[in-house]
Amino acid sequence: MKKFEELKFDIGTLEGISAKNIEEHLKLYAGYVKNTNDLLENEDYNRRFPFEFNGMRNHEIYFASLSGGPSPVPANGPLAEVNWDKFKELALTRGVGWAMLYYDPLSKQLIESWVDEQHLGQLSQCIPILALDMWEHAYVYDYPTSEKKKYVEAFFKNLNWSVIEENLKKAQ
Repeated sequence: MKKFEELKFDIGTLEGISAKNIEEHLKLYAGYVKNTNDLLENEDYNRRFPFEFNGMRNHEIYFASLSGGPSPVPANGPLAEVNWDKFKELALTRGVGWAMLYYDPLSKQLIESWVDEQHLGQLSQCIPILALDMWEHAYVYDYPTSEKKKYVEAFFKNLNWSVIEENLKKAQ
């Protein structure tokens, strides 16, 4: 089976998210890539595989959306119609996991959903467009857990919406 490669991301200086936090977070992503490859190499398709694989893929979407510098939210189109305040509320769900925006190719619509951990609650046949990591490791160097709302706001300030638009175009 072909090995997965650790992707590189063009993440410059971010507002409200430190270089230290990104550096440590990228190390965690590298671990997901390594663990996914190790499980495949050993043909060890145990319950850990979806956790490692989705951890790898979720982080790739997350880091790509922070790459290339921030750009504005599109003024028109499906992304302009998303209630981003509700999405931010979803991100503040108690527990560890991800706030995800998916495109459902069957119903041809965007769907917001929470994913516990990395892999519990991924929507079948839906394609992730935006992934917001809400594990403490994503913000702990910059914010205490009681201030994770500030992290969510910082994440949104730094999004490269052209990357997210491209994810949507590819999914459609």
